[in-house]
Amino acid sequence: QVLLVESGGGLVQAGGSLRLSCVPSGRAFSSRAMCWFRQAPGKEGEFVTAITWSGGTTDYADSVKGRFTISRDNAMNTVYLQMNSLKPEDTAVYYCAARKINTVVRDIREYVYWGQGTQVTVSS
Repeated sequence: QVLLVESGGGLVQAGGSLRLSCVPSGRAFSSRAMCWFRQAPGKEGEFVTAITWSGGTTDYADSVKGRFTISRDNAMNTVYLQMNSLKPEDTAVYYCAARKINTVVRDIREYVYWGQGTQVTVSS
């Protein structure tokens, strides 16, 4: 079974930065688009950002554009989410996910491989 393992979450003050990492467990991924979603308490899941296998195409939610950067190191089989200028409203559990194909979409239902999530808490 393919699983994704996220790390890098934690508690940070507003204006601070965190970098999340996502690594597949079980086998390496190839030629798959990957993304980050988040879910805050009492709210629906929210698309954050996605990236193609080559990294040539990315997409960002308006709420994070200019503050967050998604990247991937295919040699290390790792996807990263660099989060800068964090705000209290960024507080959520962040999930890494992968599609079966290599196109970027925002629909959560298109991502079939998921991690357990990592908590990000931004204090004001």
